[in-house]
Amino acid sequence: MQLAANTRSIGAMDSEAKALPGLISAFRFDPDGSAEELPLEQPIPGAQGWLWLHFNLADARACNFLRSCPELPAAARELLIATDGHRQLHAEGTCVYGVFADLVCGLSGATDEIGFLHFAMTEKLFVSSRRRSLNALEATRRSLRGGRKIGTAAGLLEAIVEHIVETVESYADGLAEDLDKVEERLLIAEASDQNQALARVRKIAVRLHRQLATQRSLIHRFEREIERSSQPSLQLATAKLVQRLDWLDHEMIALRDRSHLLQEEVSLKIADQTNRNLQVLAIVTTVFLPASLIATIFGMNVGGLPLAANPAGFVWALLLLAGVSGFVFWLLKRSGILRR
Repeated sequence: MQLAANTRSIGAMDSEAKALPGLISAFRFDPDGSAEELPLEQPIPGAQGWLWLHFNLADARACNFLRSCPELPAAARELLIATDGHRQLHAEGTCVYGVFADLVCGLSGATDEIGFLHFAMTEKLFVSSRRRSLNALEATRRSLRGGRKIGTAAGLLEAIVEHIVETVESYADGLAEDLDKVEERLLIAEASDQNQALARVRKIAVRLHRQLATQRSLIHRFEREIERSSQPSLQLATAKLVQRLDWLDHEMIALRDRSHLLQEEVSLKIADQTNRNLQVLAIVTTVFLPASLIATIFGMNVGGLPLAANPAGFVWALLLLAGVSGFVFWLLKRSGILRR
């Protein structure tokens, strides 16, 4: 498949609009790997080398264009505009296509939300699409604008996956710092204050581990079953990618396990504090239980109550209540219950 034929088809499909609908960015790569960013408001010109076209699926016109793009097989076109987030990696003839997960890019950087990168690549064309801004794509575009050279479409996919790993790794470092702060607060503050922070870290670690494990298995399967029949220019450096994903997945598992252990420690501290509070309540109830019984007896509206005719009866009743409570307190202290 020649680039000239590709670009002529793209230009013909968009001759009226003068620009590709929903296009976010476009780069043309020379044979030496140098990248040139193309203006979005003009048709894509034909030239030597290969193209990277990146589309916004939130634009319905982009979905319509990708659905009818003749340079890609039907299965790849459908996957480029798919609404589900099922991670996958396939090869069909001279085209490799799939869906990878990445962290959504917010105003202040990576967020804890998962977004999905849809892509399809041939020897001369790399098409990607997304519904939400993704960190790896932003980082890849910045590196290309900074002069990074990429020789093949497979090399571009490897660069994107590397940036996915770097983004998750940086986010994992932030989660580790959050755990460090929680661990320090556990030594000086109430444990219940840290439960929510630990639950958030553990939830994110579990989600990222699930995404990394899935993408690692996809690349493993691609290496075993698909790559042998692909063109050399479309072969991925799977060993390097799998190694980095393995290491990062182990980091996610360590964060998940660490947050789980800290949650158990918090639960133990909360349970211990609850037990102490219940013990204090039980002691107070036990100390005043005889006094409450005596007060109830003196409060009965019947004749023959002791001290009822004594002018100092109220004082004697108070002394009796205090004496009984003091005696019970002495018994508890003597038995060692108050020292537990």
